[in-house]
Amino acid sequence: MKRLLLLFFLLLGVALCATPGDSPRVSRAMLATIEKTLDDRVTRLWDDNPFLLLGATRGVYLEGYGAVFTAEVNLVSSPAGLMHPVLSKEDIERYRLKKLERIPQLIKALRQALAASAASLETIPPEEQVVFVAFLSHYPWEDPNGLRVQVTLQTQKKKLMEAVRAGAAAADAVIRVTEN
Repeated sequence: MKRLLLLFFLLLGVALCATPGDSPRVSRAMLATIEKTLDDRVTRLWDDNPFLLLGATRGVYLEGYGAVFTAEVNLVSSPAGLMHPVLSKEDIERYRLKKLERIPQLIKALRQALAASAASLETIPPEEQVVFVAFLSHYPWEDPNGLRVQVTLQTQKKKLMEAVRAGAAAADAVIRVTEN
C-alpha cells in the first residue's frame, strides 16, 4: 500500500511539473527551416542526379543533447536502366569511383551547412550539440569496397559559433566528421 501511495504522489509530482502550456525550446518551425536549407544545399551539389536526396531531411531536438538532422543521399544515380539493364564490371567500377570522389564534396557541403545553421538555432543551449547525419544509399549490385554507409558531422553549438566568428578554417576544425 505504501508503495502504491508513493507511486501515486511521484506521478502526481511529475504531472504537476509538466506544464502543458510550455513551448518547446526549439520550435518545429526552426527545425523545418534548417531541413529546407539542407535539402536545397544537397540537391544543388551535382546536376547529373535528379534523385540525389531520397526523401526530405528530418530534424529533431533532443532536450539536453541538441538538434539532430538526418537525410538519405544517393551520391550517384544508377547507370542501370531499361536501355542498359546489365552492367559490366567496368560500369560498376566507374560508378564506385564516382561515389568515392563525391564523399569529400558532400562532407564539404555539409560542413558549410552546419556552420550556417548554428546561428538559426539560437534557443539551443551553447553546450548542446548540432549534428548532421547523411545515410548513403547503395544498390545490391554495387562493389562496397571502400564505400561509406553513413557520414556524421557533429559539434557543440558554442564551439561552432565561436569558430564561425573566427573564420571558415576554424569552423572546420571544430566539426568532427565520422565516416562509417
